Amino acid sequence: MPTDFPGFSGPSASTEAPLEMLAACHVRIERQCSTLKRLAEYLPDHGSDMQARQAARSIMRYFDTSAIQHHADEEEDLFPSLIESMAGSDAVCIHEIIGGLSADHRELESKWRALRDVLARIERGEPAALAEEDVDAFTGLYQRHIQREEDELLPMAARLLDDADIRRIGVAMRRRRGIGDDML
Repeated sequence: MPTDFPGFSGPSASTEAPLEMLAACHVRIERQCSTLKRLAEYLPDHGSDMQARQAARSIMRYFDTSAIQHHADEEEDLFPSLIESMAGSDAVCIHEIIGGLSADHRELESKWRALRDVLARIERGEPAALAEEDVDAFTGLYQRHIQREEDELLPMAARLLDDADIRRIGVAMRRRRGIGDDML
């Protein structure tokens, strides 16, 4: 299953090609992180004006839905499939990678909750500021996390998982998103 990593973002990335979809999601996460940084820089001069409110709404919508689904795709489907593919082997490496990435997910979720509270105030038009150190901590962690997934996890998954595993992951991703097979 040849796949071009990192940063695959082609239009064909879908639940039919789950590894590519996960990589394409990384591009979207990076875009949302960039918007978050620009919003933090924008607020001191413009406050919670209409543009700031729209940006906050867009960022919240993405991280409240797509990012959560992305983490679940990995933790509920990809990670267990990788561990299963290593059955009978010395899987210390994959356990270490998965453990670290899962810990990142928990830390990202915690940092997101703090940022989301501020974004919700901005979205309501209330005066608020995004602390640069909070934005940098969140976006920096996502950047390191994505890099590890693209350098280590996704290439490993492309090597280790067979077509049946990939199909199973794709089906689970469709279910998670409410996409029935009849809707494809």
